[in-house]
Amino acid sequence: MTSTPDRRAVPTATYRLQVTADFTLDDAAAVVDHLAALGVSHAYSSPLLRSAAGSTHGYDTVDHEHVDEARGGREGLDRLVAALHERGLGLVLDLVPNHMGVADPAEAPWWWDVLQHGRDSQHAAAFDIDWDFGGGKVRLPVLGSADDLEKLEVVDGELRYYDNRFPLAPGTEQGTPQEVHARQNYELVDWRRADADLNYRRFFAINTLAGLRAEDSEVFAATHRLVLELVESGAVDGLRIDHPDGLADPRAYLERLARLSGDRWTVVEKILEPGEDLPEGWATAGTTGYDALSEVDQVLVDPAGEAALTALDTELAGAPVDYAQLVHDSKREVTDGILGSEVNRLVRVIGELPGVETAQQTEALAELLASFDVYRSYLPDGREHLDATVAAVRERRPDLTAALDALHPVLASAGTEAATRFEQTSGPVMAKGVEDSAYYRWARFAMLNEVGGDPARFGSSVEEFHAAQAHRLERKPLAMTTLSTHDTKRSEDTRARLAVLAELPDEWAGLVRGLLDRHPLPDRPLAHLVWQNLVGAWPLSRERAQAFAEKAAREAGLSTTWTDQDEAFEAQLHAMVDAAFDDPATTAELDAFVERIALPGWSNSLTQKLVQLTLPGVPDVYQGTELWDHSLVDPDNRRPVDYDLRRQLLGRLDEGWVPPVDETGAAKLLVVSRVLRLRRDSPELFAGYTPVTATGPAAQHVVAFDRGAEGSEGAVTVATRLPVGLARSGWGDTAVALPTGAWRDVLTGERLVSDAAGLRADAVLAALPVALLVHE
Repeated sequence: MTSTPDRRAVPTATYRLQVTADFTLDDAAAVVDHLAALGVSHAYSSPLLRSAAGSTHGYDTVDHEHVDEARGGREGLDRLVAALHERGLGLVLDLVPNHMGVADPAEAPWWWDVLQHGRDSQHAAAFDIDWDFGGGKVRLPVLGSADDLEKLEVVDGELRYYDNRFPLAPGTEQGTPQEVHARQNYELVDWRRADADLNYRRFFAINTLAGLRAEDSEVFAATHRLVLELVESGAVDGLRIDHPDGLADPRAYLERLARLSGDRWTVVEKILEPGEDLPEGWATAGTTGYDALSEVDQVLVDPAGEAALTALDTELAGAPVDYAQLVHDSKREVTDGILGSEVNRLVRVIGELPGVETAQQTEALAELLASFDVYRSYLPDGREHLDATVAAVRERRPDLTAALDALHPVLASAGTEAATRFEQTSGPVMAKGVEDSAYYRWARFAMLNEVGGDPARFGSSVEEFHAAQAHRLERKPLAMTTLSTHDTKRSEDTRARLAVLAELPDEWAGLVRGLLDRHPLPDRPLAHLVWQNLVGAWPLSRERAQAFAEKAAREAGLSTTWTDQDEAFEAQLHAMVDAAFDDPATTAELDAFVERIALPGWSNSLTQKLVQLTLPGVPDVYQGTELWDHSLVDPDNRRPVDYDLRRQLLGRLDEGWVPPVDETGAAKLLVVSRVLRLRRDSPELFAGYTPVTATGPAAQHVVAFDRGAEGSEGAVTVATRLPVGLARSGWGDTAVALPTGAWRDVLTGERLVSDAAGLRADAVLAALPVALLVHE
């Protein structure tokens, strides 16, 4: 019997699916039975609108009027929705309003029309183009060199450059290909000019993703028509908004979306810095959960390991690393390099400032962008960040005082083009400078180098964690929480294993020194980063290991880069990684160390998962992570998932099997399925948040909380932290303070009785390092 879900209902939990040409909408429909058995209420799909040919992610939409045919098309979507509704599940859809894929103009009708007709195109207003700077032309950085203009051809009424196709304006086909090119509404230029001379806004520094003007009501209507039809028809029940920081006015965008979607549950992929909140009043349930990820990670880290790991990092770097300075310098490389076109456009928009030379104005803008402490402001919200940044730069760079004094009121004028473009630029500078640069340069403790985190903060106390969750419940109780996404630098289980290094810093340092002595690499911090990730994901294939090392080196950009590869260095790097597989002594050392940290790593994984799934908010499970998943950065975290194995193990669990904590990952599947089912069937047990205290000699190894509403008991999470230290001391008479009476562990079925002292930790956590208790 078909059971259509309440389309306005808030999900109890979601399951993220990366829908691609290799895992289609029909493949997604085929795993709905597993999602239902796990206990989620909604599937959560990657973008589904027509995207660039061969796209593996869907964030490069080329046509907003169609569901991507390679992924299954509208018919495939209908079949997925039918399968979901048959099981009583709904669908959350990922939506990309900020940009459009333009790698192949022939695939993107709007872009093709703009290139053909220029300012007169009916779609010219859809894109954020500075026509005046380009002399009325869109600059396209596609040529291998300026000399390649000689390689242009006119074929079948189009301009061709190798396999690249471009339209011709009406009546411009006569003459040589170069003469024809000169008459067009676009200019093909050397790809190297993208850093300084482009005249259209991009997503980050990706030339093939052109920014859209979603603030324009007609553009909004055209780009959202199909999605809103899907919402209205009941096919889509909730929305995830990609990269809201690229939008000119996220608040207005979300208000319009909420009004037109009937206030569907909507979350935004907004990266909050630690301690930062979404602006008040945004029409959204909250973020997609990177903030929760960071809070959970931090409570697993032993602060006692900081000194030793910092000393190792200093030794390998040759001097103490000033992370704040590293971030600043990495962001300046971005403002002066790959995002120079955006900075230059800001200068043009602002125009001349009295008494300020253009070079000083440009330098001041670059310093402000490099020093901004959050991704962006949303004036008038976040004005304090702008003011603080101006003050900090003025103190550090007194030579820029005149330029800063002139710029400050301009950038503080909410709603003006100058202020808005500064806001749209500061986010990409942060993302490229920190996530895609500094995180690969500072190798002190890779576990913390994660989106939404702060690697300089080495662990948090249980009390700080509880305070953060109370704040979450108060501010955004229906936001998404997550541990892994398609964009995380390492999957949750990789990070959980690496967290153990903070408890064994001296053992780790000894291993690393030996590895670096045996397999030297000139870039020793990079070598340290690579060895950490190999240990985090071990065992893994040689191909996966090499792909990570190469990407890490090029992202770091110190010894080799994406655009200027140092072949000799990369050969050394690949040889170092090969040694992990080919040198028997190295392989044995890695095997032995991973065996040493595997069990505490699994303990951390179970704690991490139980805590995330029971926090205030809507928990998401990234595809495949219901079992151990030791993935690295994309594309490694988008590998196929073995759903048959997951069904088989879940079937055994449902027959009463309580698995050991071992390499099968069945213990994690037990945690995931039992928590999600309880959240689905008894949501009233997850209405509040009260810290639960532990007493006794090992109290620091417990994180526990009661999700019951005020005055009533709910589901109680009890989890182990810092498992290496616990193994040394044991629980002793440590107890968890719970009301007297009978309790049942939802994970194992075990019945426990609490007395005046509470429940003994060694009883609660006898079978597993985590427990989910309900009062009987």
